[in-house]
Amino acid sequence: MRKNLISLLLVLFVATACQAQERKLGLYPVAFYNLENIFDTVHDEGKNDYDFLPSGSYHWDKNKYENKLKNMSRALLDLGTDKVPQGAAVIGVSEVENARVLDDLTGQPGMVKRGMKYIHIEGPDKRGVDCALLYNPAVFKPEKWFLQPYIYENGDTTRATRGYLTVQGSIDGDPLTVIVCHWPSRGATSYFREIAGKQVRQLTDSIHKADPQQRIIVMGDLNDDPDNKSLKNLGGKRAMAKVKDGDFFNPWWEILRGQGQGTLSYQGGWNLFDQILMSRNLLDMEGKKDYSHLTLYTWHIFKRDYLIQQEGRYKGSPKRTTSGGVWLNGFSDHLPTVVYLIKEIK
Repeated sequence: MRKNLISLLLVLFVATACQAQERKLGLYPVAFYNLENIFDTVHDEGKNDYDFLPSGSYHWDKNKYENKLKNMSRALLDLGTDKVPQGAAVIGVSEVENARVLDDLTGQPGMVKRGMKYIHIEGPDKRGVDCALLYNPAVFKPEKWFLQPYIYENGDTTRATRGYLTVQGSIDGDPLTVIVCHWPSRGATSYFREIAGKQVRQLTDSIHKADPQQRIIVMGDLNDDPDNKSLKNLGGKRAMAKVKDGDFFNPWWEILRGQGQGTLSYQGGWNLFDQILMSRNLLDMEGKKDYSHLTLYTWHIFKRDYLIQQEGRYKGSPKRTTSGGVWLNGFSDHLPTVVYLIKEIK
């Protein structure tokens, strides 16, 4: 275990008034990626997956599926390697069809070499897409998990949709809860995502009440930008200084509105639906750089050339798997996001 941790160390030299002392700090990437419809070629009973069958509109076959797995594996393995060669400790993903697909994905050679595992609970989404959590077991130690359902306020069960995959575990001994979400699409009005924001806030409040030491990360394709009402219902704040107990720091607000960057492109503009929010006890609120427990260090949108369309009408946009019915052998219509947690290694 210690050998694995040492491989993840970031060594910083901290100058003091009297002397220079070396601090060994573990750096742990945590990422989210919407994989854009990663389906196998087999029909799942009761699910509307017909477009992704050989006879469906995408003419989805073994060759396309295997290329999709290969492409997704490449991107997932690269996440976090800007700062940590061994990549991400935890990756939340959305738009995954089932456990069979996750078996095939984690069975890709690079994923096997890194030892990546997954947590998945089959959900009620009519189209068959779920959320899952990929993790490196040498770093993240899962302990328990459950799928908290999305509940319509009017009790409607005919449009059952994706719940909130909640995984509790630890990194280097510090408790960490990761909630992976895929909120209702923009095909629905804002109201339905506002419900999601309220429900996830209720969930995180209950987790904190049961264990105030839990550090919580909420991530996912939220189908809203950071300044939309659903995120305000969750308690997302643009400025770290304004994050109170129960609230979350949302660094993507500044990246979208202050820097004009996003994770998906629509009609020439950018949205930033793919967010990772941190609870107050993951923040260095006073700038002390203590790092005695897991602390947010930095963050960025993961953007490599191979993820971007290099020519044509959609040049500069994420390179998706298909467009207008044409198979592009791409990756996703979303870009991933990554945050880095840091902690001193004693």
